[in-house]
Amino acid sequence: MSLAEIQEARKARLIALRKRKEGEASDDGEASAVKGRNFDPETRTIRKHNPLEPLEDTVENNVEGLAEKIITEDEVRRAQELDIFNIAPKRPNWDLKRDLNKKLAKLERRTQEAIHTLIPSAGQRLAAQKGESDDLLGAMNAQAKQDTADTLSDEED
Repeated sequence: MSLAEIQEARKARLIALRKRKEGEASDDGEASAVKGRNFDPETRTIRKHNPLEPLEDTVENNVEGLAEKIITEDEVRRAQELDIFNIAPKRPNWDLKRDLNKKLAKLERRTQEAIHTLIPSAGQRLAAQKGESDDLLGAMNAQAKQDTADTLSDEED
């Protein structure tokens, strides 16, 4: 092949390509390629795209009235009176209780410690009053109280 023949073949291919882009059939009698997006199944023919024709299924068409709808719903919602009961919490002091729980836990622990220290001393006092104490002074005081109680009860009889 000579250089001129290659050049002529290339020109023929470019002309055929240009005609195919424009939608014309090629001189060779080859049918243009039918692609799925260009084929109309109802009429069984190739569709030509018209850029002036509006597309049916677009996002803009789907959301066309959505903004106005949202604005009107918002205006209706704002027009309604605010209900105080819906705004206020059901338990108004829940946050105070939450903050006090830590402090109450510490106080509860200290209270239990105080009770445990007071109970044995109270038990010793009771034992001293009954005279069961190892302490001599406590036993004497308990005996004196017992004697005075006996004398008072004898006088009443």
